[in-house]
Amino acid sequence: MEIEKKVKNLVAKLHPLERKVLPVLAKEINFSQIVEKSGLQGVEVMRALQWLENKEVLKIISEKKKRVSLDANGKKYSEEGLPERRFLEALSEDFLNLSAVAKKSHLDKEELNACLGLLKRKLAIDIQKEEELMVKLGPQGKILLDKKTPEEDFLNKKFPLDFDSVTDLDKLALDNLLQRKGFVKVEEVKDVSVELTPFGKELVKADLGEDVMGKLTAGLLKTGKWKDKKFREYDVEINVPQINGGKKHFVNEAVDYIKNIWLEMGFQEMKGNYVQSAFWDLDALFVPQDHPAREMQDTFYLSGKAKLPPLWNKVKEVHKTGGETGSKGWGNFSREETEQLLLRTHTTVLSARTISELKEEDLPAKFFAVGKVFRNEALDWKHLFEFYQVEGIVIDPNANLKHLKGYLREFYNKMGFEKVRMRPAHFPYTEPSVEVDVYHPVKKEWVELGGAGIFRPEVVKPLLGFDCPVLAWGQGMGRIISEYWKITDIRDLYKNDLKQLREMKVWLK
Repeated sequence: MEIEKKVKNLVAKLHPLERKVLPVLAKEINFSQIVEKSGLQGVEVMRALQWLENKEVLKIISEKKKRVSLDANGKKYSEEGLPERRFLEALSEDFLNLSAVAKKSHLDKEELNACLGLLKRKLAIDIQKEEELMVKLGPQGKILLDKKTPEEDFLNKKFPLDFDSVTDLDKLALDNLLQRKGFVKVEEVKDVSVELTPFGKELVKADLGEDVMGKLTAGLLKTGKWKDKKFREYDVEINVPQINGGKKHFVNEAVDYIKNIWLEMGFQEMKGNYVQSAFWDLDALFVPQDHPAREMQDTFYLSGKAKLPPLWNKVKEVHKTGGETGSKGWGNFSREETEQLLLRTHTTVLSARTISELKEEDLPAKFFAVGKVFRNEALDWKHLFEFYQVEGIVIDPNANLKHLKGYLREFYNKMGFEKVRMRPAHFPYTEPSVEVDVYHPVKKEWVELGGAGIFRPEVVKPLLGFDCPVLAWGQGMGRIISEYWKITDIRDLYKNDLKQLREMKVWLK
């Protein structure tokens, strides 16, 4: 009774295409046969089958198979007969010139040449050369005329054929025909069939009743004829295709989330160009001009020269002698080196430019940036040549290392990492310097995510004009966000695979 009730409910909801296909399914399971018997187009049958599969009436089975079909010449000669038979039928035991053979057989020059080679190999003709080529029946010619060849039998089969169903004798004929131009072709096709479920077997036996209307039209409303019509029930339970709504790229979602963390903590956002001078990117941060990071294998340099700001002389003096910072400097400084253009290697360049624009009355101040940086790295599962960095600075006469640790702990806690630690490290432009690690909740290990520290006087005094504690950090965003989406290869952040983008969960930290 339960199945009968289910059948009755479903019949009332069937689409007109499903109603036409269902009766055919009682006898046919092959897609092409269903199309032929239903009188529908292939796309209509497939649509009906997919709907019925969603309703658990059937299962669509798709297999790749090889199919043999006739090509243009194969179709022609299956009706007219093979050219070699017509050639033989035009011959006798006496020699005939080739022109006479052509006239009697109605073969063109290309067909005649093909027949000559083929029949000579089979000893079916004798050839004599005179003013014109002469031909007569050979020892095997009469035998070939008395019975059909395997190739002729093969061409008379019902096509298309399943390649796997071709027998050994037919395979030889098929191989011979494949060597001839345009006779047969073997193609890989997708063979579709259906298998009824137990419920489906009951449904195909059901009385579908009279045809029902699929939709209410303006004409039916206007004339009032809708009152005499039976309409299909609306099916609210059927599975419908997933619709992928528009959304931001998941990396952009993470960028927005990270920006909001810093904004909520009272920071102002820093922005700037990708192209910077070596002065702002490296020299203003007291990076030695002979530092390995400046080499071509680490940095993307561009052609042209940068215009230097007035304070470049102060930076030069700090590099050469230490200036008024109490440092000995690095002992050298090249204007040619500092004027080079490059793609910024870190967002700390924005911190340097921001500090240079501040005045004492602007303090204390807090700034952050989330932006792309560029390194001349070999691309692999954990290295990119273009990636996001999370940058921050706090300029405050009362700031100290405890404050730095507090800011970073708060940030990483909001990013989902409960345990944060900092280890002593070395960077050219901060002292003290620390590496920041977080405890990975899945891997059960500490993971390094970036560097931090307090800017050295050699950085601050030339830019700000006086010494002041400046807390600073630069963290790689890729490693921070990868765990949320279970990404183990950092290249997956930017591969732009549509399936991946549609299925990625929304950032809901």
